[in-house]
Amino acid sequence: MIRQTAARRRASAAVAAVAAVLLLAACTIGEEGYQGGDPPGPPPPPRVTAAPSASIDPLANCPASGVRIRSTGGDAAMGLRALGVELINCGGRPYQLNGYPVLWVLDEQRKPIILSVVNGAKEITSGFDQPPKPVTLQWGERAVATVLWRNLVTDSEVVATAGAYLTVAPAAGQPAQEIDPDGPVDVGNTGRIGVSAWRAATT
Repeated sequence: MIRQTAARRRASAAVAAVAAVLLLAACTIGEEGYQGGDPPGPPPPPRVTAAPSASIDPLANCPASGVRIRSTGGDAAMGLRALGVELINCGGRPYQLNGYPVLWVLDEQRKPIILSVVNGAKEITSGFDQPPKPVTLQWGERAVATVLWRNLVTDSEVVATAGAYLTVAPAAGQPAQEIDPDGPVDVGNTGRIGVSAWRAATT
C-alpha cells in the first residue's frame, strides 16, 4: 500500500510539472504572438474605415493629396437619385480642376460593380450637362458636383444592382476617397450612373 501511494504521488507530480510547462508556453505565445506552425485560427476581418462625417472640420488632418472629398447628402424623387459631392482644398497650395469626378461603386464585399459612368447626365435626366470649365481653388475653397442615377427596373430577367460604397477621385489617375452615399446606390438594372462636371461652389 505504501509503495502504491508513493507511485501515485510521483505520477501526480509529473502531471503537475507537464501542466506547468504547457501553461508557461501558452503565456509566452500570448505575450509575444504565435510562433511557428500554422496560426490557431484566421485573423479577424479588417475594420471598415467610415467616410468622414460632414460635422468633421474638412480642413483638419488634410490627406496627402491636399484635398478632402465628401458627400453633402442625397435627394430622391420619382426614382431619380441625386447625391451632392464636395471637394475642399485643405492643402498648402492652389488646386486645379478641369473635368469630371471619377467614380467607383462597390458592393458589400467592397468589390467593384461594373457600371457605365456617364459624364453628364443626358442619359439619366436633364440639367446636369454643362461642360467642364477650369477651376482653381485656394486654401479653404470648394468645388461641387452631383452624382445621379435612377432606381429603375426595365427587365425583370436582369438582377437589380445596389452598391453599398462609393469612392470618388478628383480626376483619372488621382487618389480616390470613400464618401457616404447616403443610402444604397440602387441603380436597378439600368447599368449606369452619371456625374456632373466640377464647378466652383458659390456659397
